[in-house]
Amino acid sequence: MKKLILSTVLTAVTCSMLLVGCGNGQETGATADRDGVESIKIIAAHNQTSPDNPYQDGLMKFKEVAESKSDGAIEVEVHAGTLGTEESELVEKLKLGAADVVLVSPGFMTATGIKEVDLFALPYLFESYEHWENVVDGEVGEEIAHLVNEKSNNDFKIIGYWSAGVRHYYGKKPLESIEDLKGMTIRTQTSGVVADYWQQVGAIPTSVAWGELYQALQQNVVDSAENAYPYYIQQNHHKTPNGKFTTETAHDYTTRLLLVSGKKFDSMTDTQKEVLLAAAEASMEAERQALYAQEEEYKELALTDGAEINEIDRTPFIEIAKPIHEKAAQDMGVEELLKKINELK
Repeated sequence: MKKLILSTVLTAVTCSMLLVGCGNGQETGATADRDGVESIKIIAAHNQTSPDNPYQDGLMKFKEVAESKSDGAIEVEVHAGTLGTEESELVEKLKLGAADVVLVSPGFMTATGIKEVDLFALPYLFESYEHWENVVDGEVGEEIAHLVNEKSNNDFKIIGYWSAGVRHYYGKKPLESIEDLKGMTIRTQTSGVVADYWQQVGAIPTSVAWGELYQALQQNVVDSAENAYPYYIQQNHHKTPNGKFTTETAHDYTTRLLLVSGKKFDSMTDTQKEVLLAAAEASMEAERQALYAQEEEYKELALTDGAEINEIDRTPFIEIAKPIHEKAAQDMGVEELLKKINELK
């Protein structure tokens, strides 16, 4: 298990918010008496319906730490898919105040007008988990967090970077070469840099709701999809005719953003903020540990269930991705961030 380094994002957010609190004449979280934490309820949600899921592990750790450190004054209610199985629903609920902490992918943040976050969605941006951690837990992650807070007008604050695993192709046939993708429909994002990539390798990006994907694969609505082992194996996609074959393309070491409502956060006392950020850090570590362990576990389960898994030469895939990286970074105005990411390899 790789060492999970302390997130500078959380440190920066903690410091800045406690300083703001001091400016308002409030007692800082560092010196406040936790016995005096004011009661507050936090609604935390993710879009996965399975309880045996790293997202659930992470948010349950968030609940445990927040309630423990506040002696029960902070109550956390965790929703696993019950507030919405689509991330767009969760983002909307966060904006409306119907949820306080949610987990979303970069793609759904770009839909709110913060295009820079799509940098983390670029295929083949990261070459290992170690590389990914160095990026999101360091200066780049801190800069993205600042951009999100600023450009959302304080609607969103990133309080942690989670992973949804390494994404691979799975479909009705194995990929022996990049040419095998030509003309195949693939369930993935249908706009932005992700869609652009799949189009350039010859596939046809197709929109299917996550909750409807099992049926779509079963009934030949789509030829294939792409995701990480814990997620599509839990949904039994590998047991469908169009999900039986997995090719380890490893095209995305995924990033997920743990967001808190900026307005909710700013309404908290400094002690409440301190507890929430401590819970966020603990949840980040718990989610990553669960995810890393489950990747191997669910790969073995897939093989046991009769799925077929093969490897492929990724070089042609990576070569197509490189110019997409450069153009996307230029369009987003984040060329320096891309350079920093590449320097951390």
